[in-house]
Formats: sequence, C-alpha cells, structure tokens
Amino acid sequence: MRPVPARRGSDSAREWGRSGLAYLTGEPGGPPDFSRASVLEHARRLAPDAATLLTGRAGLLGLGRAGRVSAGGATQLLAARDGWCALTLSRPDDVGAVPALLSSDTVGADPWPAVHRWAAGLAAAQVVERAALLDIPAAVLGEASAAPPRMRPTAPRREFAGAAGLLVADLSSMWAGPLCGQLLARAGATVVKVESPGRPDGTRAGNQTFFDWINGAKLSYCLDFDRQADALRDLLAVADVVIEASRPEALARRRLGPDDVPVQAGRIWVRITGHGPQSRRPAFGDDAAVAGGLVGAGPVFCADAIADPLAGLEAGRAVLASLNRGGGELIEIAMAAVAASYAALPVCQPRSDRPVLPPQAPEVTTSAASLGADNDTVRRLVVERRCLPC
Repeated sequence: MRPVPARRGSDSAREWGRSGLAYLTGEPGGPPDFSRASVLEHARRLAPDAATLLTGRAGLLGLGRAGRVSAGGATQLLAARDGWCALTLSRPDDVGAVPALLSSDTVGADPWPAVHRWAAGLAAAQVVERAALLDIPAAVLGEASAAPPRMRPTAPRREFAGAAGLLVADLSSMWAGPLCGQLLARAGATVVKVESPGRPDGTRAGNQTFFDWINGAKLSYCLDFDRQADALRDLLAVADVVIEASRPEALARRRLGPDDVPVQAGRIWVRITGHGPQSRRPAFGDDAAVAGGLVGAGPVFCADAIADPLAGLEAGRAVLASLNRGGGELIEIAMAAVAASYAALPVCQPRSDRPVLPPQAPEVTTSAASLGADNDTVRRLVVERRCLPC
C-alpha cells in the first residue's frame, strides 16, 4: 500500500510520536517509524486513553524499539526462503522445544542464531507448520485476514442498563482478556478474576506493577478447574459476562463451555483466541500482530505486543455493543484478525519530524488481590445471585 500523509486535522503523526508508540517502532538506534500512526487514531475511538493502554506495559518495563526483535524480547522476525515469519520463545517449554524444531542437539545457550539459519532454508509456511506441531507460537507475515468478531446467539436476550452492576467472570490471562475485564470494571461491573492454583495467570510471576495495573480492580477467585468444576460452573451460571482465552476444548472437556453451562438470559460469552476458534495454534501479541500484517516498514515490530491490547479494546467494544442488543451471545475474537483490521488502515509516511517521547508508565493506585483472597466473597455473590428472582 502506498503511504499517505497523516490527516492534518487530528495530526495522527504528532500523537503517535507523543504517545510512545513511535519510540517503540523502528530499528534500534535508527529513526522511529510513523507508518502505523493511524492505528492510534482509530483506537482512540474505543478508549480516550488508548495511548496509555497500548504503551502501558512498555512504560512500566522501560522497553524501547528493537527492530526485528520484539520490544519484550521473546519474539523475532525471521527471514524465510520466500518471505517473513515470526517465532515466539516466551515460555520455558518453547525454548526447550527448539532442538526438536531444528532437529538438532547442538543449538547453544542462545537458540536464536540457529533458528535464523534454519528458517532461511524453508518457506515461511513450513516454519510455522513445524512450530505448530511443537506448540510454539509462530506466524507468517500477513497470513490473517481482517474480520469482525464472530457472534452467535446462545441465550434469550434481556434488557441491560450498561455495564454498571454486572457480574463478570474473567477466566483469561496475560493481556487481551484481562484488559477487556479491566475496561468493564472501569464501567462499573464487578469483575472476578478466576485462576487455577496449579496454573495462575503467568503475569503474576512477571512485573507486579503491570499485573496490578491490569487486574487491580478485580476480585480474585482461585479454584481447581478439575476438582472444583462444579463450583466454577456455579459462578459461570450466574455471571452476566464470561471472558475466556483458552483453547475451546480446554473448557469443553470439563463441561464448562458456553454450551455446557445452564442458560441465563442475556449472558455474553467472550472467547479470545490467537488465530480463531478452529485453530489450535497458540499466539502471543507480537506474533499475532505479524500474522495480521501489523508491522512497521522494513518489516519491524509495531509497538509492544500490540495485538494484545488492541484485541482487549475490541473485546470491550463488542461487549458494550452486545449489551445494547440485549446480550445472549457468544462473541469470538481472534487477535490475528484484529491486527489485520488495523493493518488495513491507511499507512502513513514512515519518517516524520514530529517529537518522539518514550512511553510513560501508567499510574497504578490499586494492588491486585493475592491469589484466592476473595474466595469467600465470590461464593457469597454466587449464592446471592442464585437466590434472585428470574
């Protein structure tokens, strides 16, 4: 797509530079990239503080642009034989699977040089296919198509008066789903963050301030999804909104999916996946952005795991729109499709003389509850909800 100048009215290039997003996009040591300035302009239609929501993690962690290495460092762009792809090694299991990925026992302490040499001899689709067999997140640049959330009716509709007073069960982790939950909490909903003691949200083990920022306004409910499935089903049965980001079969095999929980009029079920509900491929924000083609010129990574917060914003918008329709829907959102939708926006000139500021850390005033701190409170909420007249 031929780059076009940013619109003079809103001066999206100026806002891109001031937001910290330009600071996060481009080659390290080189000029910042402004080609995706229209992304922020569009995101601000969903949330006035979209700049903070898109750059908050980078501000808290002190991240900067690293070109073909993601700002967080776990994902890299690889030059394959016929184009570009991305691979993420963020989990210990991902790193441990690299010898099998490369069919080599001599990978070295830093696996990336060997990964780059291996990918250069393959087609990008072959790299991704091989990675998928080992459950390693990977994506071909631009493989995904732009698509709105998929919706299907699951329950009768009912009248809502906005998000205030709703009960939200947030089963998601990391960034996209939890951000959707945060937005609903800001709108007045009671949000319950649900975690398993054996597998809590991975961000609890990371930067505590980031976890507090995303989850500080939520109640913490901890229970074993296998041994205490009935208690979890009771919560889902009375919730007005459910947010989940696991593979669909993970809940279905425990009979905790949207088609297993007793029907409640108006309930909205939000399912966030990397590549769509029919795909078992894992995804994180940076490789999902590459799948959607949401990259800077070069290519280089755009901002910090940008598909994650964009998917969270779009999920929040989808819930509010569903409330206006009376709910009773399953809403399926794929991060790669969201990224592709934003990649389809007009591309601006990559260079600009606008000032560039680093991302600012958001103000965090509330600490997130410790794991399971609100179990008794949540159980009381469930009992009270079950006693309400239909």
